Amino acid sequence: MGQILVNLDEKIITMGLKITGYKKIDRLIEEALKEFIHKKSLQKLLKLKGRIHWEGNLEELRKSRI
Repeated sequence: MGQILVNLDEKIITMGLKITGYKKIDRLIEEALKEFIHKKSLQKLLKLKGRIHWEGNLEELRKSRI
């Protein structure tokens, strides 16, 4: 993808670079977006808790992993 112009709070960018040790802002933003997407995906999964019926033997599944 090409360049995108985005206005961001300089303090947040500076803090993010300092905390992560990244040297480039684009790397910081990409990692932040990945983390945001991952977090939102988990939130959607958690909303399904208790709504899906599953039948099976969990102990047998665990044994097959060994």
